[in-house]
Amino acid sequence: MRRKPPPSPLPPRDGVNAARIRTPPDGPWDTIRDYLVRKLTKLDPAVIDGMLAEGAIVGVDGPIDARTPFTPSTFLWFHRDRGDEVPVPFELTVLHEDDVLLVVDKPHFLATTPRGGHVRETALVRLRHTRDLPDLSPAHRLDRLTAGVLMFVKTAAHRSAYQNLFRDRLVHKEYEAIAPYSPELALPRTVESRIVKKRGVLTARELPGPVNARTHVELIEHRDGLGRYRLVPETGRTHQLRVHLNSLGIPILGDPLYPEVREVPPGDFRRPLQLLAKVLAFTDPLTGAEHRFESALRLRAWESHPDW
Repeated sequence: MRRKPPPSPLPPRDGVNAARIRTPPDGPWDTIRDYLVRKLTKLDPAVIDGMLAEGAIVGVDGPIDARTPFTPSTFLWFHRDRGDEVPVPFELTVLHEDDVLLVVDKPHFLATTPRGGHVRETALVRLRHTRDLPDLSPAHRLDRLTAGVLMFVKTAAHRSAYQNLFRDRLVHKEYEAIAPYSPELALPRTVESRIVKKRGVLTARELPGPVNARTHVELIEHRDGLGRYRLVPETGRTHQLRVHLNSLGIPILGDPLYPEVREVPPGDFRRPLQLLAKVLAFTDPLTGAEHRFESALRLRAWESHPDW
């Protein structure tokens, strides 16, 4: 059975958790330093040597150095020296806060959690750092390009209770989207399909097979060739709402992936994806209270058309 990682001996730095590595069960390396040089190919060996000399790489028994023998199946922690990230020039707005929950309006372009080149410029890291909440964790996630209601849990002891609400589909979610208006499209309707997203591939695909994605689509209003749509997902597949509206022939405005992939340079915030997580509603698993959180954000294409 795979061993559960022990807690990190390094505290978060500026809201960012330490990176963790598990060494393989065997290998040709004499020292952990030799293994790290082979493993961390994006770091110059001189940088690794400097980190080891400073005691910045820590194992389960404390800091290691260049002479520490290779130990199989052990854990190592260190803080990455991240390069400059493009600042996301939009703020998080708090919608609700109590002893357990922190609910915010997430802006477009801000990732929920660190991933890839987005670390400090993420909702989680910003909130941990600015509000001094080192144990804060997301109850769910929103795509980086999607704005709207995002809920965090302040304490590790309560994390699973709220995350399980989303796992068990006990949260009512509503989204709004701006997309072309098609008078021939009969709405409302429920779109059903099988969506598959492969690791390393930017876009998801609809494939034959058992249905795993359902979205209720309703037209709220239309004007000037655009429609404002209410989307109620019954499932939570990656890119589900974007894929389903694209399959109806009304791709969401500002989408860089559907119907065609287009490159957006870092720092280009001119045309955000016109998708908003509008509502989260659920019964609190701890208190039994009924919660309904609603975004105060508005989708720009609807407010400032034409050409937003």
